Amino acid sequence: MVGHYNPKTQEIKLISLMRDMYVSIPGHGKHKLNAAYTYGGPELLRETIQLNFGLDIHHYAIANFEGFEKAVDLLAPGGIGVDIPYEMPIGNGMVLEKGYQQLHGKELLGYVRFRQDRLSDFGRVQRQQEVITKLKDEAVSIHSVAKLPDLLGLLGTYIDTDIDTPTLLTMGKDVLTNESGEMKTLRIPEDGSCTNVRHEEIGEVLEVDFEQNKAILTTFLREENSKP
Repeated sequence: MVGHYNPKTQEIKLISLMRDMYVSIPGHGKHKLNAAYTYGGPELLRETIQLNFGLDIHHYAIANFEGFEKAVDLLAPGGIGVDIPYEMPIGNGMVLEKGYQQLHGKELLGYVRFRQDRLSDFGRVQRQQEVITKLKDEAVSIHSVAKLPDLLGLLGTYIDTDIDTPTLLTMGKDVLTNESGEMKTLRIPEDGSCTNVRHEEIGEVLEVDFEQNKAILTTFLREENSKP
């Protein structure tokens, strides 16, 4: 995922890059996007995104599963409301039943990682964006700025990032104390701009119309906040 925050407009944008996109990776030929991180960590992934999509990534943050669970339980101790469309077996003997439920960290992680349906990874990305948007709304609604020190403590333990603590604190305060409005989201590739293709060496990939998707990204990031 790529996050973009404009402190002047208080606007937050979130871009999900599908991990199975077939891309050029500097020094490694063509492979799935997620292979860039395996080959060379966040720096090679950053270079790969810039090469294929023209996006300049300034910072990175890598969260592990336990960190996600703990952050959810800190920001939303009452859980996050989710409408489960059908029964979802999410591993470790847990099953999410159909219907509206308040999910806590462990269950919410299973929900966003689930992809055993016809939508597969596309559904997973959709659920990720849904949950992150709801977490942001929950954090703002309860004025979680008082929890920032605890949240930063979690970041230090469970998240690897090149963003310094003062910058994280400033960004966190801005997001939690300002009316940033609805978080805008985008998925790349856009519908109709990719094809499922099987490569013998690496399996199913998404072959993407890069020019079309670069244009979509440019438009999305240039859109001005509609607030006066």
